[in-house]
Amino acid sequence: MAKNIDWESLGFDYTALDYRYVARWKDGQWGKGELITDPTVHISECAGVLQYGQAAFEGLKAYTTKDGRIVTFRPDLNAERMIDSANRLVMPPVSKEMFIEAVDAVVKANKEYVPPYGTGATLYIRPYIYGCGPVIGVAPAPEYEFRMIAMPVGRYFKAGVKPVAVKISDYDRAAPMGTGMIKASLNYAMSLYPGMKAHEEGYAENIYLDPKTRTKIEEAGGMNVIFITKDGTLVTPKSNSILPSVTRRSLEVVARDILGMKVEHREVTLEEVPQFEECGLCGTAAVIAPVGKINNHGEEICFPCGMEKAGPVLQKLYDTLTGIQMGTVEAPEGWIHEIEC
Repeated sequence: MAKNIDWESLGFDYTALDYRYVARWKDGQWGKGELITDPTVHISECAGVLQYGQAAFEGLKAYTTKDGRIVTFRPDLNAERMIDSANRLVMPPVSKEMFIEAVDAVVKANKEYVPPYGTGATLYIRPYIYGCGPVIGVAPAPEYEFRMIAMPVGRYFKAGVKPVAVKISDYDRAAPMGTGMIKASLNYAMSLYPGMKAHEEGYAENIYLDPKTRTKIEEAGGMNVIFITKDGTLVTPKSNSILPSVTRRSLEVVARDILGMKVEHREVTLEEVPQFEECGLCGTAAVIAPVGKINNHGEEICFPCGMEKAGPVLQKLYDTLTGIQMGTVEAPEGWIHEIEC
C-alpha cells in the first residue's frame, strides 16, 4: 500500500526514505551490499571524493504500471554506463548483476513510496560510487563505496510537457578528450555556474556547443538534445563528448521501430538549427522537455510549436515512451524490469 502523500504536488526534491543500499570496496573486492537506515555518510576527511572529486552517479526511476506492477526501465543500460564511468575515473566497477540487485532491494524496501499509477510521480533512484578511502597524493583512492538512495519525485520541470526557453552557453561543458561521455559528478559541478546564470536570465537550461569549433550542438546541462525535421525525421547530435542518454537511445528505437520514423544520429551544426521543426531536451528526469525557443546571443531561434504546447512529433514520442514505462504500450523485449514486491 502506497503512503498517503499528495503525489501530484511533489517537486523534484530530495526526501530521506527509510532504507538505502551500501557496499564497500576494500582489499581489492566489493563486500556484500546491505540495506541500512542511517542517511548519513561517514568518510575520511581525506577521502578521494573530497580531495579529487572521484565520483560518478546514475539516475533511473521505478513506476507503478496501469495493472499495478512495480517496474524499472532498462536498468541494465544504467548499470553499463556506471561501469564505463567507474573505469574512466579509475574506480572499481560494480557488476551489472550487483547494480540491478541493489535497485531491486532499494525499491522493495521503500515500496510504500512508489507513487500510484496516474499521479505523474515516480520513485527516483540515485546510484552513486565514490572514493571514500584517504588519499593526499594525486592518485585513485584506496577504498570505495557504492550507494543507492531513492525518493518519490514529481515533474523535473514544473510546467510538465510544455515548451521551455533555453540559451546557447558561452561556457564549455566538456573537453574533446575529457569526461563528457560518462556520468562523472565533476561534469555537473562545472555546469552549476552557467546553469545558475541561465536561470537568472529566465532560461530553463543551457545548450552547449562543441568546445573545439563552437559550431556544433552538444547537449544541455543535464540532458541530451533532440530535433525533428520538417519531414518528421528524428535527429540526435553525435559527439564523443555527449553522454549516451538512456532516454535518447530509447527514443531512437521508439521512433524507428514503433512509430516508423527515419532516425539520424549525426553531427548537428548550430547553423542548421533554425531549419528544424521541433526541438527538445531529453533525459530520465524530464523524459522530453520541448523547446519553444533558443537564444543565441540575442538572436532568437523560435520553433513553430511556440511556448504553449509540444510539437506533434515530440508529443507522440513522449506519449509512446511513457506508455511503455507505465505499461499501456507494449515494450520492446527486455526494456521493462519487473520488481516482485
